[in-house]
Amino acid sequence: MKVQHCLFLIAAAVAAGGATASEAIVKKARCVACHAVDKKLVGPAYKDVAAKYKGNPNALAILTKKVREGGSGVWGEIPMTPNPPERINDADLRAALEWVLNLD
Repeated sequence: MKVQHCLFLIAAAVAAGGATASEAIVKKARCVACHAVDKKLVGPAYKDVAAKYKGNPNALAILTKKVREGGSGVWGEIPMTPNPPERINDADLRAALEWVLNLD
C-alpha cells in the first residue's frame, strides 16, 4: 500500500511540474502579453482555445502552424504576430500547446 501511495504522489508531482513548466514557457516566450488562462486579453483565453479544439485530433498541428505563422480572423480582427523558433523553440512550443489543450 505504501508503494502505491508513493507512486501516486510522484505521478502527481510530475504532472504538477509539467503544468508549472509549461506556464513558465508561455511567460518566457511572452505569450502572456496577449493571452491569459481564463480571460480574453488581446487574444483568446487559453481555456477558450482548449474548448474550441477539444476532441480535434489535429489540434496540435493546427495550433503549431498558427503560432508559427501568425494570422487573424479566427478570434477577432487583431492579428497574432508570427512566433519563430528564436522566440519559442519547437519542444517548448509543443509543451505549451499541450498544456493549453489540456486546460478545463
